[in-house]
Amino acid sequence: MLEVKQVSKLYGNDRGVHNIDFSMQRGEIVGFLGPNGAGKTTTMRMITGYLNPTHGQIWVDGHSMADNPKKARRKIGYLPETPPLYPEMTVQSYLRFIANLRDVPAREQKLRVGEAIDKLGLQGREKQIIRSLSKGYKQRLGLAQAILHQPDLLILDEPTSGLDPKQIIEIRQLIHELGENHTVLLSTHILPEINAICNRVLIINQGRVVLDERPEHLGRTMGETFEVSLEVKGPRERILTELRSLPSVGEVKEVDAPEAGAALLATPATPALESAESAIDEADSPAPAAAPAESVKLLVTSADRAEDIREAVFFRLASAGLPILAMKRESLSLEDIFLKLTTDEPAAPELVPTEEGDTDA
Repeated sequence: MLEVKQVSKLYGNDRGVHNIDFSMQRGEIVGFLGPNGAGKTTTMRMITGYLNPTHGQIWVDGHSMADNPKKARRKIGYLPETPPLYPEMTVQSYLRFIANLRDVPAREQKLRVGEAIDKLGLQGREKQIIRSLSKGYKQRLGLAQAILHQPDLLILDEPTSGLDPKQIIEIRQLIHELGENHTVLLSTHILPEINAICNRVLIINQGRVVLDERPEHLGRTMGETFEVSLEVKGPRERILTELRSLPSVGEVKEVDAPEAGAALLATPATPALESAESAIDEADSPAPAAAPAESVKLLVTSADRAEDIREAVFFRLASAGLPILAMKRESLSLEDIFLKLTTDEPAAPELVPTEEGDTDA
């Protein structure tokens, strides 16, 4: 559906984006991430035809944005960070105006406008002046104009920016539903939004793509070591012995282990006489029941960085009669990965030849 091939954008001696290269298939919802100034908006404007790339090619459903811009744009619905609304118009008149701009056939305009209003939850506000809408409804209207001409590709730039939590949840749900019939490129600074909506993550930093991967494969791509947190019921030493005897286990660490001497501090000292009397009383009373076995919390690391050790750990502890109360794979969060990829020192600026043949930074 979308192919971005070695696209660069230069502003004088400053490089906006450098050799951006990625593609999107039909039905994908791709999260487009990056810090401020990384080149996200520049890239999205080139994809939508608002900017011409200095180098490279952009293809939308087989149509070149350079050679057939009109055909390519018809395939795209675009919602910039600030929706392109006319505040003095009503919701309905604005959508009809957009339908004319998008060359929607006159006989279909009433149907298309009605479908967009229904899909974006704008019923009852058709006659309302746009300036009187809340920000959430303005975002809904911006999405309505983006899908009015039934595009195959949606480009959404910060669609939940400035919304309250309830509005964010509503817009996320709308985007998820739109993804059933459209290919979506979604730019956002809200990382949980990516986990909630997207099936692929694209991270850009300093004008370059630094990661292109599915969310479930991010840890593997980053060379993450396979780790499992466990809570196991039973004797501590026996649990440790069983786990450390597994060839696939590299390291076993206790989590929240009790401090040394805690048992001694928990039992107050008593005078000798009281101890003797207590001993006599205990001799006449039945022996107390054995204390229930306590659980041990552990962090278990694979000997092979990428090997999944959960099955081996489960069967070893089960065969030893040591119940597993909890098992969870520990992995890098999207926030961790984003910071790791985007907080490096900035690269030195490239040298651009001057007219005299010298170079300037």
